[in-house]
Amino acid sequence: MIKNKKNILVTGCAGFIGFHLSLALLKNKNFKVYGIDNLNNYYDQKLKKDRLKILKKDKRFNFYKIDIEDEKRIFSNFKNNKYHYVVHLAAQAGVRHSITTPKPYLQTNILGFFNVINASRIFKVAHFLYASTSSVYGDSKNFPLRENFETSKPNSFYAATKKSNEIIAYSYSHIYNLKTTGLRFFTVYGPYGRPDMALFKFTKGITENKKIELFNNGRHIRDFTYIDDVVDSIIKLINPKIKNSNNFEILNIGSGNPQRLMVFLKAIEKSLNKKSKKVFKKFQMGDVYKTHASVAKLDKTIKYRPKFTIMRGIDEFVDWYKRYFKK
Repeated sequence: MIKNKKNILVTGCAGFIGFHLSLALLKNKNFKVYGIDNLNNYYDQKLKKDRLKILKKDKRFNFYKIDIEDEKRIFSNFKNNKYHYVVHLAAQAGVRHSITTPKPYLQTNILGFFNVINASRIFKVAHFLYASTSSVYGDSKNFPLRENFETSKPNSFYAATKKSNEIIAYSYSHIYNLKTTGLRFFTVYGPYGRPDMALFKFTKGITENKKIELFNNGRHIRDFTYIDDVVDSIIKLINPKIKNSNNFEILNIGSGNPQRLMVFLKAIEKSLNKKSKKVFKKFQMGDVYKTHASVAKLDKTIKYRPKFTIMRGIDEFVDWYKRYFKK
C-alpha cells in the first residue's frame, strides 16, 4: 500500500482509459487526483465532456484544460501541484488516421510526450507511467507477443511515435534515474469507449440497421482487454516499490486470450439480440492480422488475473450504450 495521500496526475483524463482510471483513483483514499486534457475533436467532444462531467461530480477531482504541446503551461502546472505520480495517457490516437494525417501524431505523441516526461524529471516525480501500444510489435508472426521481442518495424506512424516514447523513457530512466513504466495496451474495450473502435462501431451499426465494415474479410484476431482489468493493473503498478520492478519497465496489458473478430461480432449480436449486415473489405494498410499478449511478466509483477470474459465485457458495453443513447 502507498502510505499517506499522494498527488497523481492523469493526462488524457477525458479519454476512454483516462476517464476510467481517474474514476477508480477517486475511490482510492491514497490519492488526490488531478487531470489534464485538451478535449480535442478527434472524435465527438460530447462523449469526452460527458466523461469529464462525471469526474467533476467528485469535488476532490482537479481538472485543467491544457494541451500537452504547451510546454510553459505543463511546466507551470507541475510546479504548482507537486505530483508524486504521473500516468500519461494523453495522445493522438488512431492507427489508420496516422497514415493519412501524420503531423498531429508527431506534435502530440512525441513533442507532447517530451513535455510531460521532462516536467516529471524536473519536478522529481516518483513514478512516470505512460501508454504504449501493442502496435509496436508490428506484423509479428511469433505468438504470444513478449516484451523482449523485436519492435523496431512498426506498421503505422502511430506505432512509430509510441515506440519513440519507449526509447525516450529509457534514456530518461538511464540518464536521470526517473522511474518509468511503459504500458503496451492490447485492444481495450468497455463502456464510454472510443467511437472509432470496433465495439462501438459494430454496436452502433447493428442498432441503427446499417452495414458494418469488416476489414481483412473479418479474419482479424485481437487480444481484447476489458477496461476494468486494464485500470486494476495500472493502479497496482503505480507503487514505485512494487515487486520485480526495474527503473525502466515495459509491460503488456492484455487478456492473453485472443479472439477472432467474428467471435467478437457474434457476441455483440447475441447481446443486442440482433443480426448484423456485413460488408467485407480488404486488409488495410497499418493493420496487423493478429495480436496476442503474453501476460506472464505482468502476472509475475502484480499477480495479474483478468476478470472479464468477452461476453461479460460486451454485455457491460451494450448495457451502457443503450442507457447512454436511450435505445
